[in-house]
Amino acid sequence: MQKINLAQASKMLEVALAKASSAHYPPMGIVVLDEGGHLIAFARQDGASMFRFDIAQAKAWGSVGMGASSRTLGERAKNNPNFFVSLSSTSDGRFLPQTGAVLVRDAAGNTVGAVGASGGTGDQDEEICLAGVLAAGFFSDLPAA
Repeated sequence: MQKINLAQASKMLEVALAKASSAHYPPMGIVVLDEGGHLIAFARQDGASMFRFDIAQAKAWGSVGMGASSRTLGERAKNNPNFFVSLSSTSDGRFLPQTGAVLVRDAAGNTVGAVGASGGTGDQDEEICLAGVLAAGFFSDLPAA
């Protein structure tokens, strides 16, 4: 199984931030986590609120922990809200099933981490994460736009 190294995580951040800037999205915070939910890299654009890191990390952490994009988790939460509230509670608030995080997969399909963003709409957050993942040579659980 391939691991995400710092150079690859930095590339994900660089591309995601460039995409956010070129699209004139609000200031973003973006995290890259490994397969165990540990932080590899984080970037916060000028003007992004203090909550961006926590929200982006919680989206990505939930994704890597549950093996699905945060969009998918949000959809699942609609049908089983008590379970998802319990997950958030038992994880000390580190789990957020809201659109804006994608899995990072290697060429063999193994989950090697997740990228999460916060600052724009969930769709904007997800879009920039996916761009970063693909630019770094990885794959995701979502199709390329």
